Amino acid sequence: MSAVEFRSVAKVYRTRRVIDSLSFMIEAGERVVLFGPSGCGKSTTLMLIAGLVAPDAGEIRLAGKVVSTAGRIHAAPQWRRVGMVFQDLALWPHMSVAENIGFGLRARRVAAADCRSRIDDIADLVGLGDCLHVRPGELSGGEQQRVALARALVLKPQLLLMDEPLSNLDMALSRRLRAEILRLHMELGFTLVYVTHSLEEVQDIGTRMIDLGESRVL
Repeated sequence: MSAVEFRSVAKVYRTRRVIDSLSFMIEAGERVVLFGPSGCGKSTTLMLIAGLVAPDAGEIRLAGKVVSTAGRIHAAPQWRRVGMVFQDLALWPHMSVAENIGFGLRARRVAAADCRSRIDDIADLVGLGDCLHVRPGELSGGEQQRVALARALVLKPQLLLMDEPLSNLDMALSRRLRAEILRLHMELGFTLVYVTHSLEEVQDIGTRMIDLGESRVL
């Protein structure tokens, strides 16, 4: 069964057609990279998958179920089992690392004991076990990336969306974190949809590439 399927999906912002009749299928467990220049619809595609916006035409399916059609969102974001890492990370500066990681768990009213256990487990998995009490501003750029990743993974998503997560890091740190992402993919088995404009990241991360700049699936 496919994890994600787009059937002739289009999205228009005001008078600009950002995505036009886009069709593709992603199998469960794949690592697929959305590639292309700025403005070609990469981030919009992630928002459509996550259910943050509705398409203006076409149909979107997750795990075989219709979740969005033209002008309608049939499954709200919290019911899609999708985790997302934003380009700007969107960490809460006034919260500790533990509070940032557990934000989604608290929103879903997960019991306090289970919440603490899951936060501890995922923090250890991404190498943040000693940083749970500090705030994001006290961490390095790479550590902040790990907090954002842990916040997405603690919800046990079937599908992880990453929007240019390493674009603000130096080359050496970016390579190390790409290796970490691949390790976590192997250990946890989620489907990965990763947005980038870097060919090096395409080669390291992707088993397939969807080139939105040329409307090709490679």
